[in-house]
Amino acid sequence: GVLSKGRVRCPWHGACFNIGTGDIEDFPGLDSLPRFQVKIEKDKVYIRASKQALQTQRRTKMMAKCISLSNYNLSSTNVLIIGAGAAGLVCAETLRQEGFSDRIVMCTMDRHLPYDRPKLSKSMDSHPEQIALRPKEFFRSYDIEVLTEMQVAAVDIKNKIAVFKDGFKMEYNKLLIATGNTPKALSCKGKEVENVFNIRTPEDANRVVKLATSKNVVIVGASFLGMEVAAYLAERAHSVSLVELEEVPFKKFFGERVGRAVMKMFESNRVKFYMQTEVSELREQAREVGGKLKEVVLKSGKVLRADVCVVGVGAVPATGFLKQSGINIDSKGFIVVNKMMQTNIPGVFAAGDAVTFPLALRNNKKVNVPHWQMAHMHGRIAALNMLAHGMEISTVPYLWTAMFGKSIRYAGHGEGFDDVVIQGDLDELKFVAFYTK
Repeated sequence: GVLSKGRVRCPWHGACFNIGTGDIEDFPGLDSLPRFQVKIEKDKVYIRASKQALQTQRRTKMMAKCISLSNYNLSSTNVLIIGAGAAGLVCAETLRQEGFSDRIVMCTMDRHLPYDRPKLSKSMDSHPEQIALRPKEFFRSYDIEVLTEMQVAAVDIKNKIAVFKDGFKMEYNKLLIATGNTPKALSCKGKEVENVFNIRTPEDANRVVKLATSKNVVIVGASFLGMEVAAYLAERAHSVSLVELEEVPFKKFFGERVGRAVMKMFESNRVKFYMQTEVSELREQAREVGGKLKEVVLKSGKVLRADVCVVGVGAVPATGFLKQSGINIDSKGFIVVNKMMQTNIPGVFAAGDAVTFPLALRNNKKVNVPHWQMAHMHGRIAALNMLAHGMEISTVPYLWTAMFGKSIRYAGHGEGFDDVVIQGDLDELKFVAFYTK
């Protein structure tokens, strides 16, 4: 890691910790580090701690609990959080860490408690319990209520009411909208054929692994999700083919040279690319033998054998339910927030993949940064400002991915770059790239 200005930073995922307190100050991650008494005498350093404490790698901050949960109206809450991803969970935890002792309710369309969604494409055979961000006992201990399989259909900002799809209504005092995004589906002929997947849940990922083992897989879209799925399945499937509109993977994000080097690594691991084309049709087997996916037809005319198809062609913000709410939504469907994660409606905050916010390092240009680390920070800033702390967001975007044993780490926001300066060896994938304009 790196030690600088009183902070130590994790070399893998970018989490940042205060060396005086051990507290986590930048993300991703939920827990802080343990802290020990240190004494220096001449050339020796003494640490005072029990053996058991030295074996502990994390520390959960002290949190408040709800003062009297039994006295609350079930259809009313002080804080309602729509969405149970990283932004929503960090918001709830930060409120409790800051001593907030009123009711907190999180609601999610998912059937599971909050889990590590990026692992769905990195570790596809993981079960929900294995990737849970917190165990059930945690939510009970700190009185954070999570309503699963509950979808909000509308928000009445005048009366401060969230209306659920099943008709249930819940009043709130403060609201956080952290609904994330919705994967885009294919629009081609045959899109309803069986065994075509958008990976959104652990069940989706588990199902793909089961069906893809020793079979032919076609992945549409060289997105982070598409490439990570290809890397994960390369050793498990009989064949993996990847279809993409661009010349090389990650061209818009990493540039052509880096994208081509990554592509070469994938090709050396048996992944076949079909670039500058797209899917025109998904063909199924005859109904009498199951009606499942048989072939993927490309606009170039190429026909690919396929038992499973995974779609990774991007996503749109999951904000359709807000269109008539009065909350400011931009032309692409993103919720517009300020530096304190506040929307144009008092008491309504938004965070995570569904928002655009002013990014300090780009002169406060409004940007969308759909990364795990940023969602954590959004949630924390929103919580602090629900409590009137006046905290503005100032973090640097950071992401990482790992494919075939190679890790790519990216810091900053290089959107619109027109030159890439490479230091190191691209062929060996041992390099640093600087994105300039």
